[in-house]
Amino acid sequence: MTGDPITETEEMSVLEPKPSLGDLGGLRRRKLSISAAELITRKPLREDSLLPLVLEPATEGIDVSSWARENRALLDDLLDRHGGLLFRGFALDGEGGFAHFIDGLTEARYEYTYRSTPRRELSEKIYTSTEYPSDQSIPMHNEMSYTSRWPLRIWFYCALPSEQGGETPIADGREVYRRIDPALRQRFADQKVMYVRNYGDGFDLRWQEVFQTDDRLEVDAFCRANEIDFEWRSNDRLRTRQVCQAVAKHPRTNEMVWFNQAHLFHVTSLAAEVRDSLLSVFGEDGLPRNTYYGDGSPIESSALDEIRGAYESSAIVFSWQAGDLVMLDNMLTAHGRKPYRGARKILVGMANPYGLDA
Repeated sequence: MTGDPITETEEMSVLEPKPSLGDLGGLRRRKLSISAAELITRKPLREDSLLPLVLEPATEGIDVSSWARENRALLDDLLDRHGGLLFRGFALDGEGGFAHFIDGLTEARYEYTYRSTPRRELSEKIYTSTEYPSDQSIPMHNEMSYTSRWPLRIWFYCALPSEQGGETPIADGREVYRRIDPALRQRFADQKVMYVRNYGDGFDLRWQEVFQTDDRLEVDAFCRANEIDFEWRSNDRLRTRQVCQAVAKHPRTNEMVWFNQAHLFHVTSLAAEVRDSLLSVFGEDGLPRNTYYGDGSPIESSALDEIRGAYESSAIVFSWQAGDLVMLDNMLTAHGRKPYRGARKILVGMANPYGLDA
């Protein structure tokens, strides 16, 4: 399928003969205005979905980072419509090229604080993807939607695709919102979601990893600033509780999106044998993480099943190719991960902090 043209224009330097009688080989440069359609083509990954839009080079030698920087407004508009862009077939120079691409589209990269998953920082605010067992799935979610502030933009770069599996399912949060029963949506909108976390028992992340500090006073200050209830317990253990949004209105499109991690933090997201083991050891009150309605009442299994079903029925799955770069609007589009075999290296960068108090 031939991609639709991108209608912006680019200026390129070309060589033309200099009109001089005494200089047969003289050349001079002139500016030639070329439609960006001649540089980048676009097409949907699937005919039945706007998500994601695939951008590919129409000619060799395109500096995609420069092109993106010069077309920031266009990319914002495309993200508003599609929710995600897949740049495929461009020559990005590994981790450095990935960071350079991001820097052309934002004033500052986002630091991953108040963490919920293990990952390593490879360079300045460029991270590995979630380091979770490769034989398990990661449910679809919007990054850091379990907090009151989050990045609006998130990028993924495939340095090495896995030998088998490892696909990244993505889902339009507007569609997930529409597929959830209106009565259940309203209950979550009214009551919000309570996230309860217990740190320090050897399961899940330690509080030092979550808050990126060894100083309890820094943790206290962070929690107060972000309206997180906290309690220090014996043996250097910490318990936090925070009520956050369940749905949100997108700041640019004004569309409602499903925006929380109630299903992912809930104990039922774990394999049955793991869940039963944790409950037998810690009881429900001491679980490493769990979710409730904002008033502390339990979320029904039927509600969680409906939410997970809405994600699954909205999912678009694609396999990574080496050099792929995916740019998502983190409020409009959720992402996850399928199990995989073999080595896999996906890099992540984030930017544009935002919260409903903005």
